[in-house]
Formats: sequence, C-alpha cells, structure tokens
Amino acid sequence: MEYLQFLIIIIFSPLVNGVIKKLKAHMQGRKGPGVLQAYYDLARLFRKDMVVSSVASWIFKATPFIVFTATAAAAMLVPVVSTEPGFGMMGDVIALIYLFALARFFMALAGLDAGTAFGGEGSSREMTVAILVEPMMMLALFTAAISAGTTNIARIAAVQSAVYSPSHLLALAAFIVAIIAETGRVPVDNPDTHLELTMIHEGMILEYSGRYLALMEWAHFMKQMVLFTLAVDIFFPAGMARAGGMSIAAASAVYAAKMFGMAVLMAAVESTRAKVRFFQLPSILGGAFVLAFLSLLTHIMMGK
Repeated sequence: MEYLQFLIIIIFSPLVNGVIKKLKAHMQGRKGPGVLQAYYDLARLFRKDMVVSSVASWIFKATPFIVFTATAAAAMLVPVVSTEPGFGMMGDVIALIYLFALARFFMALAGLDAGTAFGGEGSSREMTVAILVEPMMMLALFTAAISAGTTNIARIAAVQSAVYSPSHLLALAAFIVAIIAETGRVPVDNPDTHLELTMIHEGMILEYSGRYLALMEWAHFMKQMVLFTLAVDIFFPAGMARAGGMSIAAASAVYAAKMFGMAVLMAAVESTRAKVRFFQLPSILGGAFVLAFLSLLTHIMMGK
C-alpha cells in the first residue's frame, strides 16, 4: 500500500483543484464550474494538436515531461494515508524541495526558450518569488524536522505530537503562506488570469498547447496536492494509518476530510483577498520568512 500512495495524488489532484474552484465560486455568489471540470479540460487538451514556436529548442519540448516526472517523483516521497516510509530514506524534505526546484528551473528556461516577452517576464517573476519562498519553506520544515530528529517526512509524521508548541504554530503560519506562493494563488498570483501585468505562472506556460499544456497543468495540480499533503502530514498527522493503529480505510476518510479543509482555506483566502502588486510581494513573503526563522529560533531556545 505504501508504494501506491502517490497514485492518490496523481489521480485525485485535479479533483482537489475542482473543489477549490467550486468553493470559491460559491463564496463569491457564482455557480462556478463542476468539481470534475479539470478532468474534462485535461482530456480535451490531450486530444488537441500542439503549436510549437519555430525558435523553440529541445528545452521547450522536454520541459513538460521533466516537470511532470519531477512532480510525480515528489509525490512518491510524501506519505498520504500511512506513516510507513515506502521509499525509505528517499522520502526526505530536502529531496522534495530540490525536485520542485528542478521543475521550476526548467519551466523558467522554457518560458525564455519560446522567445516571447510574456514568457521571459513570467520566468523572471517566478525566480524572484522562488528566492523568497524556498528559504521560508525549508526553515518551516526544518523546525518540524529538528523536533522529530529526522528529515524523513514519514518519520516526522509518525512522531509528531498533537500538542503544538509556539514554534510549530509559527512554522505552520509560514508554511501556509509558502503554499499560497508556490501554487500561484491570490494574493501572490492569480491562477485564472492571463493579463500580462499580473500573471507569473501562466506567463511561463502561455506558449504551450495540446499535450504539453495538459502535462504542465496536471503537474501543477499534483504539486498543489503534494504541498497540501505535506502540510497535513507534518502539522496535522492525527488520523494517519500506523502499525497496529487506524485502518487504511479510516485513514483515507480522514485524509479526504483534511484535503477538503485545505480546499476551504484556499478558497476563503482567494475570496477575501485581492491580488497585490508584484513589488509588494517581498514584504508579504519577507514577513512569512521572519515567521519561519522565529519558529526555528523559538524551538532552539525553548527546546521544543
């Protein structure tokens, strides 16, 4: 079972995105698309032909496969419903962050490789955000890792207590901001816009179409669910199947409830906040970095 947990993320990640959109539309007084709309969109894109720029190199064509593979590999490292480490020491928070960095690096290269102004603008903005987000995410995760005495995600979840210290609460707050930034959501980015003055993630994939675009979108859904899973594994591990404990079926139901809770949180943030100007992002992300640093400092000083 532990070797197949990542299939849950691969299969159900579009559903989580559909639930977020439906909840967001409901909060805004709209009907919104159905929760299965993402599956229909992916199927439609896989059937469509691709249009590739005449100046694009092999980087543009290889990037969708690299991004999808790196994100799927990241999904393999994260325990979903069980704390059994299916991939042993490979399930490491540092390896996970580097897989995300690999996918981001090639996406930025592909945005530049297409030879368009929007692609270059999106790549530049994405790397600027990454410089601010990655250290914050690592500090937040290291707080939990030091507390557990390991950087293995499954083992962190297995030993994590339901009683939260001030350091864990600060790390949780910083990690929620990191999730919003990494998934390109309001107020950092707007996943539903194609305006050149506001888009970040969309700018890098604007030249993709057909199967390439489907792989990029699917990888984005998977990354979003991986980050949600990482948050609930480390900060809300109660309800995961353990040796001699809760069954897989019960743990799966708890996991579904946690994912719904994360979807409600993301929809609520997007419905109550407006997109900020790009040059205001360092203030927001810098504040979250301070929270992450304080969480680590508080843990060291208090010893818990």
